[in-house]
Amino acid sequence: MPEAHKSLRERADEVTQKVQEILGVSADSHPKEVADAVEKAIIAALLEERERCATVAYEQCCEEDMDKAHKVADEVRRLRTALVANLTSMR
Repeated sequence: MPEAHKSLRERADEVTQKVQEILGVSADSHPKEVADAVEKAIIAALLEERERCATVAYEQCCEEDMDKAHKVADEVRRLRTALVANLTSMR
């Protein structure tokens, strides 16, 4: 499967396997807990980066584009809240 089409969970599972190989521990050594932690870290990084990008876009806009940038930043924040709620409900 190409990298672009992997889910966050698939990526977290791959990282879990790599970490277990590096540490020389069995695949039975808490794989779900490790994958959950990796998945949470990925999600947090994505959300923080999206927020940072929205802030940079907002701050870099011309005066006449500030209203539009503000609306875009608000939409990004709304989508972030929805994403977090959806991901939380999936657990």
